[in-house]
Amino acid sequence: MNRFSGNITNLHEYNWQQSHLVQICGSKHLFRDRYQVLRILGRGGFGITFLAQDAVLPGNPLCVIKQLCPKATSAKSWQNACQRFEKEAKTLAKLGSHSQIPMLLNYYQGDGELYLVQEYVHGCTLAREVKQGGTKTEAEVKQFLQELLPILQYLYQNHVIHRDIKPQNLVRCADDGRMVLIDFGAVKEQLADAYINSAVPYQTNFVGTMGFAPPEQLSLRPVYASDIYALGITCIYLLTGISPLELENDSETGEIYWRNYVNVSDSFAKVINKMVKFSLNERYQKPQDVIRALNAEADLPNLSDCLTSKPLSHRYQKKVETAETYVPSVAKTAIAIREWKARLQQRQSKYSH
Repeated sequence: MNRFSGNITNLHEYNWQQSHLVQICGSKHLFRDRYQVLRILGRGGFGITFLAQDAVLPGNPLCVIKQLCPKATSAKSWQNACQRFEKEAKTLAKLGSHSQIPMLLNYYQGDGELYLVQEYVHGCTLAREVKQGGTKTEAEVKQFLQELLPILQYLYQNHVIHRDIKPQNLVRCADDGRMVLIDFGAVKEQLADAYINSAVPYQTNFVGTMGFAPPEQLSLRPVYASDIYALGITCIYLLTGISPLELENDSETGEIYWRNYVNVSDSFAKVINKMVKFSLNERYQKPQDVIRALNAEADLPNLSDCLTSKPLSHRYQKKVETAETYVPSVAKTAIAIREWKARLQQRQSKYSH
């Protein structure tokens, strides 16, 4: 028997208060004879998120149950939604092996509703951190990027686009301080696509958050660089404390005006600006591109301290001229500085003897 066979729910007529989980919330009744639903964590256009407790496992650990409600109006659209849900659930299960992505514990279907059971991350969202503690410094935002970019690189390697990166979906774990990326929009988008051809008119299947989603995502064509844009907007929010919808845009280019609200180095601002380029072609395409740019930006102060007006050595010039591959200017300067430091150490060693 198909585990996803069941009744069809039309969300245009769906009353979330009639949800089974809502009705048993706070009671001793168990969902699937296992989970005690404690309270509602959030509610959106695609369903409801609950905090629950596993009554079977020792210690009764907390978990999150996400009830997804596809707007299916026919057996075919429901079947498509279930197939896509199962596919995306398996993807989430694979991604959950990463320590900064919640582990998928189980998934179910019943009465026209789909359920994900995931690890509960006890902590504070970045949105709440900013609200309670104020904006972040440039150094703190750089550290944040060092924590987040490896996650995006992991998603990129697994061919996954998150689609909804924002401060509300980034949680600082209270137990060990790790930053965790939650609430993947990929599942929601797949469910939206499953019933886009439904007989009932449907306005849009956009998944994401206005202000954090780039133009190509608003046009329903998200790419890996879309997550980079959302991460860049998140950085701007951390620095300024201002919602992206409240920031002004250039009427011709679409670029965001944010530099006047915060004092950051020109080199770091250049990296952020390229992350949030309105034009997809001008934006960083992969997480690794941003990582390289940040590493180069971090080296600039050290390089400038060591720079002199003395011409590069003849030996170094010869290396550059005969190189078969392109050597970036920063790398050229770094090579020259290493040679200069080596000669300085030789002289100091000679004089010390």
